[in-house]
Amino acid sequence: MTIQKIQRYYNTLKYLRRKQIAYRLFYFIRNRWRKWVGFSYEKNVRGTSKVPRTATPLFLTESIPSALSYSNKNEFIFLNLNHKFDKDIDWDFAHYGKLWTYNLNYFDFLHQNTEGVDFTAVLDDFIQNQPTLINANEPFPISLRGINWIKYFVKNKIQNPEYNRSLFYQYQILADNIEYHLLGNHLLENGFSMLFGAVYFQYAPFFKAANAILSEELNEQILADGAHFELCPMYHKIMLFRVLDCYNLLENNFTDIAFLKESTFSSFVLSKEKIFNLKQLLREKAVLMLAWLDNMTYGDGATPHFGDSTDGIAPTSMSLFEYAQRLNISYQNRPLSTSGFRKLKNEYFELVAKVGSIGPDYIPGHAHADSLSFELRNFNKPLLVDTGISTYETNERRQLERSTLSHNTVEVNGQNSSEVWGSFRVGNRAKATILEDTASTVWAVHDGYKKIGVQHERRFLLKEKSLVIIDKTAENVLSKAFWHFPPDVLVTLENNDILFEGGKIEFFINEKDNLLKKNIELADYLYPTRYNTFLKATKIIVIFTGTLKTQITVA
Repeated sequence: MTIQKIQRYYNTLKYLRRKQIAYRLFYFIRNRWRKWVGFSYEKNVRGTSKVPRTATPLFLTESIPSALSYSNKNEFIFLNLNHKFDKDIDWDFAHYGKLWTYNLNYFDFLHQNTEGVDFTAVLDDFIQNQPTLINANEPFPISLRGINWIKYFVKNKIQNPEYNRSLFYQYQILADNIEYHLLGNHLLENGFSMLFGAVYFQYAPFFKAANAILSEELNEQILADGAHFELCPMYHKIMLFRVLDCYNLLENNFTDIAFLKESTFSSFVLSKEKIFNLKQLLREKAVLMLAWLDNMTYGDGATPHFGDSTDGIAPTSMSLFEYAQRLNISYQNRPLSTSGFRKLKNEYFELVAKVGSIGPDYIPGHAHADSLSFELRNFNKPLLVDTGISTYETNERRQLERSTLSHNTVEVNGQNSSEVWGSFRVGNRAKATILEDTASTVWAVHDGYKKIGVQHERRFLLKEKSLVIIDKTAENVLSKAFWHFPPDVLVTLENNDILFEGGKIEFFINEKDNLLKKNIELADYLYPTRYNTFLKATKIIVIFTGTLKTQITVA
């Protein structure tokens, strides 16, 4: 291993929390020991435990349907990749990568709007094979599947003892493998699901685990302005969906939770107060998260693609707002603050800039090297876009999509502003500081290039019919500014200006002299519209040293 790789690993691992390290070691040693002694959940859990009581009939307000992903005859489509199983379903099917396999095991398709699709055979097949499966028995798929099964059973008034036995067994595996070694959205998903399992089975130990996770992690992960702390709009919407579902669960079934009187845990006396407090916490976080989402949602309902975000995965903003209304949850507008996002808006432009951190230091897996990047809309139509993502696989495409050159920001000396590597790793990471923040101006600086003695400073100035962006690095380094247009915007280079329908972009050095044409390049790139789907689009690469002034003007 080279010194460079050692430094990269060190800069990645030094941010981990003690809890993450301790649980990584604990699970590693425990699993090795269990393998040595021949431990199996099938033998040690399923064969000796019973469902503590019949699953409780529950009521749930209508939630949000999932996208169409399953048809009869064992045909599935996830991440825009289709596969039909000729015979039995291979629940560990790996041809399309880990995320596709995970989606197969989530069972989101139980909630698609499709008449005449019978899921009985699929559920029966999964239950028969579940004890020997690999991906299905990881804690994250169990978490999502548990919520989906319970919502499906409740909606369709299904009381099947074999389904319940299997589900309770899966929850025992989850309870034994809570993802404290990862934290972040994975741990929250564990907590959300344990709450569903607790109420569905009226089982106090599951509630104890859920309450401990959610009470701590919701306060940790939901920032003061309402953003989920991983700073990806897509994940924010997913987490908000879960918060609304959990509030739905407690709001509609609070008075019928029988295990209030049946706890035998002297260290954890269940009370109405504990459940009421958790329900209120869920509501408070939902209000905050709705306000942030409202700030980040454009007039046409779209949200930015910062970080690991794309379309077609999370519920839409409108569906979340409507779901909140059905639950009688309202919110008030509040300014963007701690998330590090800022919005400048007038009659002609709507700009959302990322001028804060790339995400939490101890779990930056969904972060990109996108410090001081932005998206821009003109008359509510995309003009400059964040490219988002098309894959989670460890490959060149994933590395490209996380790189600085795939965002509307500045690359110095061909380096990324944050050291993204692998699929979900970050070594050295940029720290951003906001220097000015008004209704028409945002000015910030980040230190991602400090190892070469350079800072990137960017100022956004919004005027009536123009947007001015001033970038400063240093005279002794080669800087490149990238500007990504959506596929349907046609741009041309004439003289030293970029022309688009209804406007133009001018570039200046030293804030007054036109940049030479040879320093402006038009290039094609593949814009990810969703997972594994692309459209050809145009980007601009502007080479400069010192200071670059960019002025976008519309008629």
